[in-house]
Amino acid sequence: MIRPVNFGFNSETAVNNAFQVAGDANNVQERALAEFDAFVKLLKENDVDVLVVNDTPQPHTPDSVFPNNWISFHENGIICLFPMFAPNRRQERKETVLKAVEKKFKIKKKIDFSEYEANHLFLEGTGSMVLDRENRIAYACISPRTDKKLLTIFCEQMGYKAVAFEAADENGNAIYHTNVMMCVADKYVVICIDSLLHKKEREEVIHSIKNSGKEIIDISLNQMNHFAGNMLQVENKNGEKLLIMSTQAYESLTKKQTGKLSSFNRILHSSLATIETNGGGSARCMMAEIHLEEK
Repeated sequence: MIRPVNFGFNSETAVNNAFQVAGDANNVQERALAEFDAFVKLLKENDVDVLVVNDTPQPHTPDSVFPNNWISFHENGIICLFPMFAPNRRQERKETVLKAVEKKFKIKKKIDFSEYEANHLFLEGTGSMVLDRENRIAYACISPRTDKKLLTIFCEQMGYKAVAFEAADENGNAIYHTNVMMCVADKYVVICIDSLLHKKEREEVIHSIKNSGKEIIDISLNQMNHFAGNMLQVENKNGEKLLIMSTQAYESLTKKQTGKLSSFNRILHSSLATIETNGGGSARCMMAEIHLEEK
C-alpha cells in the first residue's frame, strides 16, 4: 500500500472514470491520509501483513494510493509492470517502491509491459484484470484502459485464460476497470451481472464462474456505484481469510448479501469517502496483494 503525499482529483483519469467526482478540494490530502492510516490500522489490527511505502512528493503522482494498477505480484516470483492510460500515472512506477518490496520479498523475474504505452495500448494491472489465480482465469472488461490484444499477451506469458467482455454503468459509460464490477474470492465471486452488455458474454462469464466451482453473489448497478464490486479477499498471518471493502460498499449491501458473504469469511470495512470521491477507486484499488516468497 502506498501512503499518499499529494493525493487529489486527477483530471487525466477523470476522462474515462465515471466513478470519479471532483469533491470538496479543501484538505483533500489531509483527509485522504487520515482515511489511509485508519484503513492500514484496521488491517494490522486483524493480523494482515501490510507493507506501507511512503510516496515521494516528486514526481507529482495524485493517484499513487492505487498501486494495484501498475504492479502485480505472482506466486512464481514474477512481478509485472503495466502500461497506464494517464501520463501522470506512469510516474507511479517508482524505484523506491520496487526497492521496498525487494528488501522483504524474493523477486525472480520482472516482466515489463509498460513499453506498450508508446503504442497507446493499456492494461492497468489488477484493475483491468480480476484474476482467479487458482484456476488461472483473467476476467477483463474491455475499455480505453484495458486493451484486448494486450490482455491476450499477458495471458500467454503468465499462463492465464482470458474471459473478456464489455460492461457499462446505467448511463451506458464503459466501466473503466473490471475490479469495480467484480471480485473473485476462493469460493465465491461478487459481480454486477446487470453491467454486462451482451447476452452471449454474460452467459460465458456466468458459465466460467460456475465451472470454477464458485458461488455467484450478484450486486446491483446502484451497489456497484457505491464500490460494492471493489472488494478484495486477503489472508492474514493466521491463515484466516478476510473480505476487505469500504464502509460505503458495506452499507450498500443488503442483510442477505452481508449474511452470505459473512458465511464465507469475516468482513472488514473502513471509511474511504474522500479517496473514493476524488480518486474514483476504493479499498481493493488501494491494495496490491503480494504473492511472493518472503526473504
